[in-house]
Amino acid sequence: MELPANRLAPRLTKKAHEERFADVKPAFTLDEALAESARCLFCYDAPCIQACPTRIDVPTFIKKIMTGNVKGAAKTIYDSNVFGATCGRVCPVEKLCEGSCVMVPLQKKPIEIGRLQRFASDWAIENDVRLGGAGAPNGKSVACIGGGPSSLSCAAELRRLGYAVTIYDAHPHPGGLNIYGCAPYKVSFADGVKEAQTILALGVTFVPDTRVGIDVKLAELEKKHDAIFLGIGLGESPSLGVPGEGLPGVVGAIDWIDRLCANPTQTRVGRRVAVVGGGNTAVDAATDSKRAGAEQVHMIYRRSREDMSAYPYEQDLACKDEVVFHWNAIPVRVLGTSHVEGLELVKLREAHKTDGKSRFVPIEGSNYTIEVDMVITAIGQKQHEEWLSKIPGLKFQDRFLQADEKTYQTGNPRYFAGGDCIGRGMEVVYAVAHGRKAAHGIHGCLSSKKARR
Repeated sequence: MELPANRLAPRLTKKAHEERFADVKPAFTLDEALAESARCLFCYDAPCIQACPTRIDVPTFIKKIMTGNVKGAAKTIYDSNVFGATCGRVCPVEKLCEGSCVMVPLQKKPIEIGRLQRFASDWAIENDVRLGGAGAPNGKSVACIGGGPSSLSCAAELRRLGYAVTIYDAHPHPGGLNIYGCAPYKVSFADGVKEAQTILALGVTFVPDTRVGIDVKLAELEKKHDAIFLGIGLGESPSLGVPGEGLPGVVGAIDWIDRLCANPTQTRVGRRVAVVGGGNTAVDAATDSKRAGAEQVHMIYRRSREDMSAYPYEQDLACKDEVVFHWNAIPVRVLGTSHVEGLELVKLREAHKTDGKSRFVPIEGSNYTIEVDMVITAIGQKQHEEWLSKIPGLKFQDRFLQADEKTYQTGNPRYFAGGDCIGRGMEVVYAVAHGRKAAHGIHGCLSSKKARR
């Protein structure tokens, strides 16, 4: 990032980074896990199972923890979700399993399912416990493009079904957004890589630093493999569409978090930062910036706090990190000559259309300026449309790639897809569920010989 030295916050030492990005949800000790597991009622037809996108048998794994069978608990988790450790850290449990806990209607604290899941999963990884193996080879091969949770989940299930699997990814390490796009205080880079390596240990081939379409052609993959899974996620944030956004110091949130995760002590942040957006990624960018040394961080959102898509827990983190919020405001100009020096904003007011839908319009004369050295955009992500256009038969709706709801097969019968590129829930746990279901979709297709070489 080409900014003058006086516009950058001091570089963090390794020790300072570890302290500032320490785990915000400390792991359970054994005694804590035993005590918490004993609170579970082990419901029949448990609602927490139905609320989990990967359908983990929650009562069973918790009961195994309670009886001291941590290995058995981990196996139960990984039978359904190979990213048990990551999901135990980042899942919005208050909206999923814990939100459905039978304790909630009783006005009691729900069982801490996420932390119990993390406890068992971490134990298995730390003790190098192999949770199952590959199935007998069936002579067929599948390529997975992208090294994130959807592709890795698909690869793990395909190996269990006997397929040879190769993952092609542009990054040097497997894990995708789990390690390159998640705030380090949620999932550390090292922890994310460790979990991904347990999946590669099933016999999955990982080809790093490889951009499909540039370093290897799609035609080569189609010739080499029987089917292809697209777990490519989404791209960077779209343009703000305001003057000055081409100045040095304007960066997309995904790119910024990626660089911070991969090179924490080498990545610099501006002294004063503005983050544009109101989702979980925007909050990650804001809190990461503050913890990386920014003196002041502003968060600009076009509507009210109640309208933010970021979860309340994420919003509270930003408040604790003293992020300054600008509600009902949008940027209209990035200020500066050779680099970012400020951001001009305008306040919005709600107006109503004739159809009854609300819209927000600028308030005349409400423009104001904040001094910043860096602007991070987090207003959603663009689809890889140019790249995907090279694959015939694919269909899109509202920028998302369309895939069958059961098989995850796309409009091109050789291609399957899952994760953020198809929408349907933008959380890690949904991506994991997509990958696993797609693996069975691929298996059903290839077994019935519907896909042709």
